Formats: sequence, C-alpha cells, structure tokens
Amino acid sequence: MYTHTHTYTCISGSLSSVIMLISVLILTLFMSRIEASTREISLPFSFGSRSILRSVNDANKNGAEKPDYAVDLNATIFDSVLKESPTTYAIVEFFAHWCPACRNYKPHYEKVARLFNGAEAVYPGIILMARVDCASKINTNLCDKFSVGHYPMLLWGPPSKFVSGSWDPKQENNEIRSIDDGRTADRLLNWINKQMGSSYGLDDEKYENEHLNTNISDPGQIARAVYDVEEATFTSFDIILGQKMIKLETRASLTKFLQLLVVHHPSRRCRKGTAEILVDFDDLLANKKEVAGLSQKGVLGNYQICGKEIPRGYWMFCRGSKNETRGFSCGLWVLLHSLSVRVDDGESHMAFTAVCDFIHSFFICEECRQHFYDMCSSVSTPFKKSREFVLWLWNAHNKVNERLMKEEASLGTGDPKFPKVIWPPKQLCPSCYRSQNSKDNHIDWDHDEVFKFLNNYYGKMLISLYKDKEHLRDGQTGGVVVEDLAVSTNAVVVPVGAALAIAVASCAFGALACYWRQQQKSRKYKYHLHSLKNI
Repeated sequence: MYTHTHTYTCISGSLSSVIMLISVLILTLFMSRIEASTREISLPFSFGSRSILRSVNDANKNGAEKPDYAVDLNATIFDSVLKESPTTYAIVEFFAHWCPACRNYKPHYEKVARLFNGAEAVYPGIILMARVDCASKINTNLCDKFSVGHYPMLLWGPPSKFVSGSWDPKQENNEIRSIDDGRTADRLLNWINKQMGSSYGLDDEKYENEHLNTNISDPGQIARAVYDVEEATFTSFDIILGQKMIKLETRASLTKFLQLLVVHHPSRRCRKGTAEILVDFDDLLANKKEVAGLSQKGVLGNYQICGKEIPRGYWMFCRGSKNETRGFSCGLWVLLHSLSVRVDDGESHMAFTAVCDFIHSFFICEECRQHFYDMCSSVSTPFKKSREFVLWLWNAHNKVNERLMKEEASLGTGDPKFPKVIWPPKQLCPSCYRSQNSKDNHIDWDHDEVFKFLNNYYGKMLISLYKDKEHLRDGQTGGVVVEDLAVSTNAVVVPVGAALAIAVASCAFGALACYWRQQQKSRKYKYHLHSLKNI
C-alpha cells in the first residue's frame, strides 16, 4: 500500500509541476505579447467618464494620431449609452474591422463626427455618432437585430429607438432609417442637413462666444440650455442644503423664489419637483427647531427638485473649455433670464424682488453677491411691466460681463475660448444696435428690439427642442433619461495577438485542469480498488 501511495504522490507531484511549468510559459508569452502590443498601439480609454459628450475617444497625448470622435460601442454598453444620450438623433455605423472599404470610409465618418462628438464639438448635443464592429463576436446578436447585411451600414434615428430595438428593411414607418447616400463625408453631411433643415459644413469651427455657436440661426443652440437650467436649479438647491443656509431669516427669500419657480420655470419636471417641496415647506418650517434640521440634507435632501434624472453631472450649452469656467454661473444666468421673460406685468416687481433676495441670501460668492445687491438697491421705482424687469436683468448681466472682462483680461483668469462679451453680439441681433462708437465701444441700443429678441431667445427658442421630449408632454411621467454615464464610452480594443494569447491560455488551462482531475479520479479509484483487495 505504501508503494501505491508513493507512486500516486509522485505522479501527482509531477503533473502539478508540469501544469505549473506550462502555466508559467503561457503566462509569460501572454504578458510579453500584451507589452509589445501596448508599445505598438496607444489605447485611450477611461472608466467612469462623466459624460458621453466629454469623454469620447480622447486624442493621443503625443499628437501622433488623429483622435477618434465616433463613439465605439459594443453589445454590453450599446443600450445604456444610447438610452442616456441627451442628443436628438443618433447615427450608428455597423462595420467590420477586417473590411477594407470600412477602413477607407472611417476618415469620412470621422470628419462628420468631429462636428457633433467630443469636448471640442462644433455642434454638441445634436447627433451622437457611434460605431459597432460586427466582426467582434460579442456584437453578433446586436448586428443581427439590426439586419446588418453589408459593411459599412449606417442607421439614423432617435437614440431611444435604438435601445432594445431592431431594424427591418422591409418594415415601413420605422423611426430608424437607413442612410443610403453617405459614402463620403460631404454626402453624409448633406443627408443630415436635408433631414434637419440645417446648413452644417465640414469646415465649420467652434464659435467662441459665451452664448452661441457658429450657426447663430440654429434654435438648438439655446434650446439645449434648458438642460443646463435644470442642472443649475438642482445645484442651487444642493448648495443651499449643503451649506446649511436655510434659517429663519432666509426662509422667506427661499419661499418666494420657489413660488416663482413653480409657476415660471421652463422645465415641467422642475415645476413639478418645486411644487412637491412647497406643499410640505410650511409644515417643515413650523418651528425653530425644525428649521435647523432642514439645513441638513436629510430632510429636504429627499426631495428631487427637478426629478430623478437630475443631476447629470455635466453641462451642455454652458460647458466651458476648463472645469472651473462657466458651468453653474452660466446656467444660473440662463435660469434668471428665462424666468424674467415668463412673468406677467403684474408679477414683474414680485419676480424682481424674489430674484434679488434669493441671490443676496444664497449666492455664496461674496463679491458677486454684493455687486448684484448693489444693482438691485439702485432700483427706486417698482416695476409695473415685465418689459422693465427683462431689460433690467439684461442690463445687469452686461454690467457684470463688462466688469469681469477687465478683471479677467488683467489677471488671465477667464475662459480663453469663451471670453466675456457685451450681449447680444451684433451678428446675432443686428436690429438691437442703433449705433456703436468705435472709440469707446459705447452702444446705442434699440430697447424695443432687445426686448423682442430676449423674449424669443429665452422664451420660445429655449424650449423649442426640449418640449418635444416625452417627459415634457402633459400626462406623461416617463421620459428620455439623460443621466451622467457611469460607464466609459470608449471601447477597450484588445490587440489580436493578445486576444489569441488569452484564448490559447484559457483553453490550455481548461484542458490541463480537466486532464489532471480525470487522472486524479482514475488513480484514486484504482488505489481504493487495490486497497479493498488487500483487506
């Protein structure tokens, strides 16, 4: 019995040694292949990116390769990315990496994607341009769902229609359409322009202005600002709670501002969320002890002032070229302007005092708050017309911009791509300008035209795109979810050699493990059988 046990142990030890040796060899080959592949190809990807519009395929840091603007999708993230996209439309290219025609088409697709995707997009938030590699096994079922019969194939439609959806070329009235005339960048952009009634050009560049893109006639530019108005509303409320600013002396200011929001906020879901807060607000502030408790996020923090989709964690219209520029301050200004054009004549002075008191009580930039309070204090006669409030706020904003222009120019602290300007610029509203002195830059404004422009810009144009979304329609509580993405939008492309090494290693480990276990069972059985015979 000792002989059999010894033999069994020796054989098991030998097999273990062989398995370990082979494993080390395979692992060494695999790691060397990965290292070599990494040297050959720089793989830009980031996990947990804040926004699909800010993290798509960053450029190679050394500038050796042009950046990919199109978003690489696979079956794992396809639905989540498209579901959470805030864009109006999406184009998905289905291709195969081994297809020469696809490789030749990629530069054309990228030329168009540059206009709509990425941190430096000329027209952000309009079209999401994505790609799916059908030659990748993980995407086989996905490509079958969309009846991919040739490469490259382009499909167009609202992002939400791609989610858990499909496409059948024989089906009529499908909201997802095939782009049959997009084989060059020019032809693809022409096709897009025909669908949208737009006039985008491949040579368009980002217009470096605080409020507008190159195509100043495009209502989509300010229309996307309503998303930032929601973000600014949430951020204001979050700051108030986080800084414990609700006190007996500030409760009236907050109540008045919430009453203004519940009636005149441009976002339906923000009006709804504000109403829910106001319903319980007086009861929550019934005594002094409860006021202190409200300053914590625990009580009011349970209320969602603009719905569960907010915050998204990124800015669209108000996005600066640096993290510390624009953003919240821009969104807050747009919110105030949008409120001013929505109040009636009889509400104008109430709205004015609500805004002034809110900024004075809750805006935590001390210098900014004091400047704004001084401008409010200079108003001696109550407003009787909404026109007076609209023009006062516009003039106050330009005074702030004029002051900041000088400070930022001397200190170099402004956003280089969005310098402060007197607004609106002449190219946006020529009729607003009667004359402009070239020496001192003094502008003689036509206030009737300015008022007309502000009403249209912050009124109809602001909600022109947004009101088409499902969550703004009466009687509907659902909607397009545009939350911040928790998953990277960059596909992690593993080199072919590395993929083969992984596959070989997996197969080898599996085969050796199975063989070893089988041998163990066989020897164990023979050993027990022999032992029984010796009893």
